[in-house]
Amino acid sequence: MKWPVRFASLFIALSLLIAALWVGLHWQARYPTGGELTLPGLEGPVTVHRDDQGMAYAHAETFDDAIYAQGFVTAQDRLLQMCLARLAAQGRLTELGGDRALGIDTLRRTLGFHRLARRHAEILGDDERDFFQRYADGVNAYLQTQADDLPFEFTLAKLDPEPWTVEDSLSILYYMGWGSAADLKHQLMAQDLVEALGPQRAAELFPININPDDPAPPAADPSPQTPADGVDGGSSTFADASMPSPISRPAAPAEGLLPDALLEPYAAQLGSNNWAVGGHRSAGGKPILAGDPHLDPRMLPGIWHPIGLVWGDGDGTLRAVGAGVPGIPGLTVMRSSHVAMSVTNAYGDVQDLYVETVDPGDPGRYLEGDRSVPFEVRREVLRIRDDDAEGGYREHPIEIRSTRRGPVVTGVLPKLRSTETLTLRWAPAETMGPDIGFAHALLARSVDDIDGALRHLTMVGLNFVFADVHGDIAWRVSGRQPIRAPGAGVVPRRVEDLTELEDGDDWLGWIPFEEMPHARNPGRGWVGTANHLTIPADYPHYYTSLAASSYRYRRLVQLLAGDDPLTVDDHWRMQRDTYNTMAAAVAPIMATALEADSTGPDGWIAQVARLLSDWDFHDDPERPEPLLFQEIYRHFASAVFEDELGPELAADLLDNLYFWQERLQAMVTAGDSPWFDDRTTEAVETRDDLFRHAAREAFGRLAPDLGADPGDWRWGDLHRLSLHHPLRPSGFGAGLLGAQSHPLGGSGETLLRGWYAFGDPYEVTFTDSLRMVADLADDEKIRAVLPGGVVGRAFHPHQTDQIEPYLSGEPRWWWFSDDAIEANAVATQRLLPAP
Repeated sequence: MKWPVRFASLFIALSLLIAALWVGLHWQARYPTGGELTLPGLEGPVTVHRDDQGMAYAHAETFDDAIYAQGFVTAQDRLLQMCLARLAAQGRLTELGGDRALGIDTLRRTLGFHRLARRHAEILGDDERDFFQRYADGVNAYLQTQADDLPFEFTLAKLDPEPWTVEDSLSILYYMGWGSAADLKHQLMAQDLVEALGPQRAAELFPININPDDPAPPAADPSPQTPADGVDGGSSTFADASMPSPISRPAAPAEGLLPDALLEPYAAQLGSNNWAVGGHRSAGGKPILAGDPHLDPRMLPGIWHPIGLVWGDGDGTLRAVGAGVPGIPGLTVMRSSHVAMSVTNAYGDVQDLYVETVDPGDPGRYLEGDRSVPFEVRREVLRIRDDDAEGGYREHPIEIRSTRRGPVVTGVLPKLRSTETLTLRWAPAETMGPDIGFAHALLARSVDDIDGALRHLTMVGLNFVFADVHGDIAWRVSGRQPIRAPGAGVVPRRVEDLTELEDGDDWLGWIPFEEMPHARNPGRGWVGTANHLTIPADYPHYYTSLAASSYRYRRLVQLLAGDDPLTVDDHWRMQRDTYNTMAAAVAPIMATALEADSTGPDGWIAQVARLLSDWDFHDDPERPEPLLFQEIYRHFASAVFEDELGPELAADLLDNLYFWQERLQAMVTAGDSPWFDDRTTEAVETRDDLFRHAAREAFGRLAPDLGADPGDWRWGDLHRLSLHHPLRPSGFGAGLLGAQSHPLGGSGETLLRGWYAFGDPYEVTFTDSLRMVADLADDEKIRAVLPGGVVGRAFHPHQTDQIEPYLSGEPRWWWFSDDAIEANAVATQRLLPAP
């Protein structure tokens, strides 16, 4: 009997140890949210209430102290996230991830977000610098006074938090600006197609960018949006633009296991929705604004940090409640005492690639016309974590060369490994000024004030939709965008071809702020964007060759049609709408093609045809039709392009969703295209042949796992949102740190965004990173929810507590009035100035 007793004793002891460890980790994750703290640099007392979601509402006597409190509270909640963002922005991920981050750090050092931030910090005006510095002071007050209360992840990752600086906030801001400037991938894709097919054939695949509001919509087979005749140099297409010589591009090495969001070298094809309706369309008589930015939210607790900021007393009290980016002061999505605003990506083209000519007599110089000019050379050192090295790190020197246009990115930018010397020009590097506008937005009293603030936000191009309590609604694109010479902007351009331009520069100036896309109080009673092409056909400047497919915006137009007043509930439902306008156009054609085929395993194709014929085109997770449609359309798209482009180039094209999606739909609805014929066979295939072939391929891929009856398949079985801790995205222990997977409705084409990489179906990589609906007639609350929680500490109860309401649509609230904040407070902390 001794062994059973010993085994039982050992099991009990081990269970108690695990339980004690579990309780200890949960206890350690908590931090004081009550009592009093004395903080250096604080000028007056601040009261911080926290609600049952852990969201903080800081009430200060002055605006400066409110921003200081934002810095302090953000560090309490999200210090690890802030430090990771700083490492990513400044090209320092090797300090955490070792060699696997070497390529991405080299790229980001080459792009120089940290250098731009340092330069920008030096020219900030006094008020703007004070705004950023007060935030940094609050962060540093946390580091100074709460050093014993750091999240355990710092010990786990062997990270030492450094003091926060103005430059740190600005470097994250430039990093975000790069993330929104997504045209570069389109340029490279166009270049690849031209090299593979020649200019004329490649042009058959170039994007169709559609503005559904344009009174003169493009023809059925338009070219990409290009400069207008007589304005910026005539009418040009990708095929007309001057082309560099062929560029070889070996595949980039794998980046390792760090979270994808930290390792993305290019800007992603981000998407968001935002809209505002005027008072006559609102049940409360004042504007309602809705916003749901679509980003990669998979790193817990999510991208956005919600907070309420209140300053002043009595009738002079002002407030702003919303969400900002940890590490940057202010709020990006918010409702204040006077205004509300939200953002989407605008996709303005602010990036150009150039093929430089190296001086044949001196590789350290390049040619500007007849002049030989030395490359500017910077040398920087990366610190790479290496447990075998002395001190745990080793040094890796890199050399960064630049011309007057920008840094040399050959050999650094993935898919741009080349014998040519290419440089990247990026507008934010040339447009910085003494003001940025974040503080002005918080203090705004009208849409005019918001519009004025956006004049100064040059490093990021976003669609801001905003409204005020006076009843005005507006939309404005931020950022500065170049006016280009003919043929510029759509493909890499040879510098030697610019000699006839004044000073050899094809950027002739900047689009005036007044001419950037915008609207105010339109007759239809609402403004809104969904990353689609927002400019009309007669817009006088080249704006972009890249825009989101028009499907989400078309659905928004449908939902906002008419004059009936709408409630917050109505807008909340719209944000979670799963109707797929692309499927509505394509699925009936697909079904008809499949109906004509009685073959296939056990009549499978005929069954699929019946399901698709009866589908209401909603991408709901419990339905089979969305999975059938997406899987068949994936195989169909591959069949259209792969025979002529080859598997590698076809895969690159298909993962560049906005490049081909509208183009392929135009081919499908037209019914006939030479691209439908498979050139590897003697027969001449049609569109319907490819649909039937794609259906058989879909069955072969999915049936072994999901069963032979497609009626039993479920979209949510494969279309899932997987959340994870930033230090452990997968593998052993990931679940303990919060990793979990959930079925998700929607798709890349629906207002409820559920975008997945074409080559890696169906794991969701971009979706709503936040949902907010603000009714300016409701002074008590704002409806909002996150896909994670408020707090970025593993094992904290507010790390993941909003996931379920996020998925179900159950309402959650940000409180707005003093009475509502105090009535819903579950903890109160006083921050006091040091004597």
